[in-house]
This record gives sequence, structure tokens and C-alpha cells, in this order.
Amino acid sequence: MKKLFLLLAGALLSFSLFAQTEPDPDIQYGADLLKPGTVAPDFTLRDIDGKEVSLSDFRGKTVVLVFWASWCPDCRAEVPLLKKMHAGSDPEKTVFVSVSFDRKEEAFRSYVTENNLPGVQLFDASGKKDSRVGSLFHVKWIPALYLIGPDGKVKLGTVVAEKVADALKK
Repeated sequence: MKKLFLLLAGALLSFSLFAQTEPDPDIQYGADLLKPGTVAPDFTLRDIDGKEVSLSDFRGKTVVLVFWASWCPDCRAEVPLLKKMHAGSDPEKTVFVSVSFDRKEEAFRSYVTENNLPGVQLFDASGKKDSRVGSLFHVKWIPALYLIGPDGKVKLGTVVAEKVADALKK
């Protein structure tokens, strides 16, 4: 009986270890993102129409800040959820600001237009690795997303859009 119990316990332990889900992507890819309570650094970039836009322009609103690029498969996979979040948000209270790390402006423009991306679309031609804005926000992986409160402080930094969607619901 004791052997049977030990055998069953060992099998259950092995099964539970095997059945564990994959680690949280934020642990692997987003560990260095700005922490909640940090004041979001201000920056200025040009939008798709060439107009200068600063993050501080949106003070008083909740900001969903998305770092992405058209060449990034994970970024493209998040587009439907971002569109759904945008459609479900109150534009008087929430603004979506996206920063593209495409190096070629035409790639940025084409992707935004062809996919009807919502919100304010900004272009950072320096690319992900050389971006001053990306560096300010500790972006090492894209997509990287931030939820910034009306007070300008980070509420959430993540590489998982679903976490932003959940936080917006609360």
C-alpha cells in the first residue's frame, strides 16, 4: 500500500510539473519596463501627418501607449485586440498612442493605412535599438505596452496586450 501511495504521489507530482503553463512573457521580455507609479517620461515625435505630438499633450486622459513595428509578427497579431480595446473605450477619457519603430516611413504609413490602425500613430525612424523614446521606456521587446493614468504615472507596463485590456475594464 505504501509503495502504491508513493507511486501515485510521484505520478501526480510529475504530471503537475509537466502540466504547468508557460512562464509569463513579462518575466521573460518585460522585466525592465517602467514600474507602476513611475512618471512616464515625456517625448515628442511626429504623427502620420507630420505634426509634432508629445505624450504630455494627453495629460488628464488615460493613455494606452504601444511600441510596435510593421515587421514584427507579435505586433501584427495584437492588432485585432488593440482595435477592440480602442472601439470599447471612451475617447473623452482614453487615448491610444502608438510608436512605430519602422526605419522606413513608407512601411509605417502603408501598414497604418492598410490596417486602419486606430489612435495617434507616431513614427520613430531610429528603430527599436537606437530609439531614445524606446530607451526612456526600457523597451527591449515589441510589442511593449503601457497603461498611463491621467496623472501621467505608469499604471502598467507589459508585453501582453490582454493585460492592458483587462486593466482597462477595471
